[in-house]
Amino acid sequence: MSNEEQELEARLADQEYFRPSPEFVGQANVSDPAIYDRFDDFPAGFEEYAELLDWDKRWDEVLDASNPPFYEWFVGGELNASYNCVDRHLDERKNQAALRWEGEDGTQRTLTYQDLYREVNEMAAALQSIGVEEDDIVTIHLPMVPALPITMLACARLGAPHSVVFAGFSASALAERVRDADSEYIITIDGYYRRDELLDHIQKTDQALTEVEHDPQVLAWTRHDDARHEIDEEYTMVDDLLAEHRREEVEPVSRAAEDPLFLMYTSGTTGKPKGCQHRTGGYLAYVTGTSKYVEDIKPEDTYWCSADIGWITGHSYIVYGPLALGTTSLMYEGAPDHPHKGRIWEIAERYDVDIFHTSPTAVRMFMKWGEEYPEEYDFDFRHMTTVGEPIQPEAWLWYYTHIGDESAVIVDTWWQTETGGHLITNLPALQDMKPGSAGVPAPGIAPALYNDAGESLESANGQAGNLVIENPWPGMLQTVYGDDERFINTYWADFSETDSDDWHDWTYKAGDGAVHAQDGYFRVLGRLDDVMNVAGHRLGTMELESAVAEVEAVAEAAVAAREHAEKGEVPDVYVTLREGQEESEEVREAIVGAIETEIGPFARPANVLFVADLPKTRSGKIMRRLLEDISNEEELGDTTTLRDPSVPEQIREQIQAG
Repeated sequence: MSNEEQELEARLADQEYFRPSPEFVGQANVSDPAIYDRFDDFPAGFEEYAELLDWDKRWDEVLDASNPPFYEWFVGGELNASYNCVDRHLDERKNQAALRWEGEDGTQRTLTYQDLYREVNEMAAALQSIGVEEDDIVTIHLPMVPALPITMLACARLGAPHSVVFAGFSASALAERVRDADSEYIITIDGYYRRDELLDHIQKTDQALTEVEHDPQVLAWTRHDDARHEIDEEYTMVDDLLAEHRREEVEPVSRAAEDPLFLMYTSGTTGKPKGCQHRTGGYLAYVTGTSKYVEDIKPEDTYWCSADIGWITGHSYIVYGPLALGTTSLMYEGAPDHPHKGRIWEIAERYDVDIFHTSPTAVRMFMKWGEEYPEEYDFDFRHMTTVGEPIQPEAWLWYYTHIGDESAVIVDTWWQTETGGHLITNLPALQDMKPGSAGVPAPGIAPALYNDAGESLESANGQAGNLVIENPWPGMLQTVYGDDERFINTYWADFSETDSDDWHDWTYKAGDGAVHAQDGYFRVLGRLDDVMNVAGHRLGTMELESAVAEVEAVAEAAVAAREHAEKGEVPDVYVTLREGQEESEEVREAIVGAIETEIGPFARPANVLFVADLPKTRSGKIMRRLLEDISNEEELGDTTTLRDPSVPEQIREQIQAG
C-alpha cells in the first residue's frame, strides 16, 4: 500500500461510528441481517423486490443473461407501472394523500389516491385522443408541479415511454433530446414560479421546435389561470383537452417486464447526451424494494425527497418507488431560500415530514446559512438520506446534529442515472453510520475495485481504485437509446471480455473512484476525472474539499487540478465563505493548514482562490472541469448546463483582476 493510501485508510478508520437508535431498529422495515443471505442467492434473491408489485402475469425466469450485457429481468412477466403506483391502492387508501404539493406562491394542493387515479386516467384519455399509442416516446418538459407526475403516470398507463427533460434545461437541450428520441409529442407548461417570478417556460418549446427537423405535437398545461404566457395557437391546451375527457377511465396496458418505461438523458457536458433506457419490471421492482428497505418508507409516512423529478432521483424516489408503496410523497415548486432561509423547515413542520431526502450540496448550503434557521421550526425526521455526490464528514455531522437532532438515521447512497436505484448504502437498521462513507453494498449488489489495468484489487484493503459492479441487477439501464455500441463502449468495454457470451466476463464500469476500507465500508471519491495525481500521489478532490470544509469560515470549496511541470498536477482550491466572513490571509493559511494536517504537506494547494460563487449544474453539482479550464488558462468548455452560465467567466475575470 502506498503512503497516500495508508494515510487515506487511517483517516477513514478514524471516523466515528453512529448507531441507529433501538426505537428506529424496532420499527424498521428490515432489521434482520438474513436479508443479505437471501440476496446472496443470485439472481433469485431479487424476486423479493418483484413480489412487492402486482403482476398481470408472473415471470417465468428471474434473469436471462444469455446475451450480456443486454440482460433481461423477470422474463415472461407482465405488469403496468401506473396500476402499481395508483390503482392497486384504492381499496385500502383511496382517501389517503398520494401527493402533497406546495407552490412557491403559497398555493397548496393535495391529491388523494382517488384523485390521482381520476386525473391520471383523464390525462391518459387525453393523450390517446391526440394519437399517443403504446411504445410512442413522449417528451415531458415540466417543472415541479403536479402535472409532471400525473403526465408520467398517464404515459405509463398507455405503455408510452416518457422522456422527462429537466425544466431548467435550455431550448437547445430540449431540442437535442426530442431529436435523439425522435419524439412526436412534447408536453410543456406556460410558466412556473421561481423567486416570486412567473417564468416564461413555453418560449423554450417555441425555440426548440425551430431546432428539430420534424414537427411534434405540443400539449401545454397552465400553471396559473390569471397569468398565462402567450401560447402558440397551434399548441393544444391540456385544460381544454381534459374537459373533453372528464371521468373517463383507461384500462392500463399490460407491459412485458422488458418493455421500456422511460428514457432519462444524462447531462450533455461531455458530448451528446446519453438516453439511458430503463425497463418496466426490473426498474419498478428495484426502486420499490430500495424505497422500502433503504428509505424505510411506510404507507402512513409523509416522505419528502427535495430533488427535482427531472432527474433520476425524482423518478425513482419521488414518483415510482414511494407511490408503488402507497405512501404520501411531498413536492415543492420553488427555491429553498425563498422568501426566507427557513422555507424548507417551515414546509417540513407544516406537513409533519417523517423522512427527508436531500443532497450534500443542499446540506452545505444549509450549513452556510446557519443552524438558527432550522431551530425556529418544529419538525422531527426519523430518517434522512443524502444523494448525488460524496458527502464530506463535516457536512454529515452538521446534518446529523442540526437537522436530525442526533436521533434520525442517515443513509448516504451511491448510485447513478444508469443504475436506476441505490447500489451502495447501508440498510438503516442494520449497520452503524459512518460519516463520509456511502456504506456497504445493497442486497444482491457486487461492487469491486479494479486498477487501471483491469485487475481486481483485494477486498477491504483501503486502496483506491475504479469502482465496478460485477453482477447485473434489475434496476440497471437496458441500453443507450438507439445506440447499443455506445452502451457497450461507455459502460462495459474497459473491464469486460466483450467477445464472451458468459455474463461473468462482463463488468460494469461506474466511472467513479472509490476506497474499500478495512471495515467493509465503501467511500466514493467522485468521478475519475475528479481524481488528480500530485507527484505520484492519487488524490480525490473530495478528500481535499473535505479538509477545507473543516475551516469554520468556509461555506463551499471545489478543488481543480492545475498542470505542473514537475509534479504533474497540483491542486487549486476555489472557496466561497460563509455569510459574515471576509477574505483574509488568516483564512487562506487556515485552509492550507487544514489540508496539510488532514492529508499531508504533499497535498499543499498551489493557490487558494476566494470567489463569490462556484459553477454548478442545475442539479447542484459543482463543475470542476470548468475550474480546471480557468486554472490552466484554457478556453472554457460548455457552460450551457450551468445554473448560471456567467459564473465561470466572472471567476476568471476576478482572478485576472486580482
